[in-house]
Amino acid sequence: MLLALPDRSSLPDDVEALKDLLIETVQRAQVAALDARSAIERLELQLVTLRRTVFGIRSERIAGQADLFDQKVALPLPPQNNLTITYERRHRGGGRPALPADLPRVRIEYELSEAERAQFACVQPIGEETSQTLEFTPARLVVLEHARLKYRCEDSEGTSTVRTATAHPSPLPRSNAGPGLLAHVLVSKYGDGLPLARQERIFNRHGAMLSRKTLCDWVLAACELLGRLREPLHRHILGAPVVFSDDTTLKLRTEEVRGRSVTARLWGYVAAGWQRDESKAWVDYPKAVLYEFTEDRRGEHPQRFLARFRGYLQADDYAGYHGLFRGKRVYHVACWAHARRGFFDIARKDTTPGLAHDALAWIRQIYRVEREIRGRTPEERQRERQQRTRPLLDRFRQWLIGIERDLLPKGPMAIAVRYVLSNWRALRRFTRVGILEADSNLVERCMRPVAVGRKAWLFAGSRRGGEAAATALSLIESCKLNGIDPYAYLRDVLARIGGHRIDRLAELLPFNWTPLPASQPA
Repeated sequence: MLLALPDRSSLPDDVEALKDLLIETVQRAQVAALDARSAIERLELQLVTLRRTVFGIRSERIAGQADLFDQKVALPLPPQNNLTITYERRHRGGGRPALPADLPRVRIEYELSEAERAQFACVQPIGEETSQTLEFTPARLVVLEHARLKYRCEDSEGTSTVRTATAHPSPLPRSNAGPGLLAHVLVSKYGDGLPLARQERIFNRHGAMLSRKTLCDWVLAACELLGRLREPLHRHILGAPVVFSDDTTLKLRTEEVRGRSVTARLWGYVAAGWQRDESKAWVDYPKAVLYEFTEDRRGEHPQRFLARFRGYLQADDYAGYHGLFRGKRVYHVACWAHARRGFFDIARKDTTPGLAHDALAWIRQIYRVEREIRGRTPEERQRERQQRTRPLLDRFRQWLIGIERDLLPKGPMAIAVRYVLSNWRALRRFTRVGILEADSNLVERCMRPVAVGRKAWLFAGSRRGGEAAATALSLIESCKLNGIDPYAYLRDVLARIGGHRIDRLAELLPFNWTPLPASQPA
């Protein structure tokens, strides 16, 4: 905002009045300069963030992170990274790495030609030289003919009837899609980000003219059949000691206006943590993720989903979660990755090390401890965090309070500092409980397939399509969390779920799943 220049005739003739006017003008100019400086910093940060989003890499790393210290700050300095690097020189054998031993092998033998044998009087085999090549066999479509045999049956009284054998050729009524084909379509779309339009062209190359509408109907019907597993999976999530939560956007086509879309949401809830077994030993709680589709981002959605949850919720500082924390039954565990992100965006913009780089150095020491204690028991993790991380956090907080008073109130650095200080209790909670993590990167990784998928299939055509995506992603990503092949799982479950008892559906969840021998993929 420009300051209006006074007219010469309107200036007072009294010297003291002129001094007062000068002081007032300078003060107004200083306030305007501070506001302008804050606005410029915010706009620069937005520009850098936009350029990195469009043109740059997504990895939150900064070149030269080893030298991020500014000695001119007269406050507790970030701990130095004096690392002693040791290594052993290993002899690397030449040649390419060996092919996986679990892949099927086909032996091809090569004999001397007749002309080569004719050159010698006697030819005796003395051994062989072998080499391996990796070959690809294209997928193929097979038509299975289901022949239900019919019998004339006669009882002891001579009464006869006709009986036909029972068959279940497809999991879907009035459909000719087998469970293997349905599983392939689901995994290709939601696991590999391959939209149905591309799958249509692939199937056409294999000789099957499957329209996109047919594939879409199969996806919706199969996901609604698999939707029976959502309730037992939801109960498993609510029984976890720790739940990680996050959400992301998803375009939803509106039915009112053709071609128009609104921003819907996919919420991800990951069950994790540790629990004690019957022998009082610590074991991992079976990991699983359940996605929920909503048409908006109102806070009532996570509060409804987690209404019966008791434990620790590891998430960002979204206001919609706050209602869960008032009853003292759900404890908030904040994410250091989110806290770090504010400083990272500033450090990415600045070419010379400054306060943001120093803040990253403090946080880096937290993760250094986490790397060293990874895989240990909760008691050991808690002890190490209390001895090493807790004092580090206390000094970091003192440093943040010391620099906050000199920052522009509306500047990006002040906003990043206030985010950490306002969530300090939740950010420090992981040091008190060994089953907790320092960040919510587990659920962040589970949200990545959604971001990859929406770049391929762009939007959900209806609310039904959004709910189908949530169901398919829940089962596929839960398989990945448990080291299970999603295709083998879905092929087996689609073949069995129609006749499975409703009160025993939990047996078909990925972490409980045991395939039937006859349903294993060839």
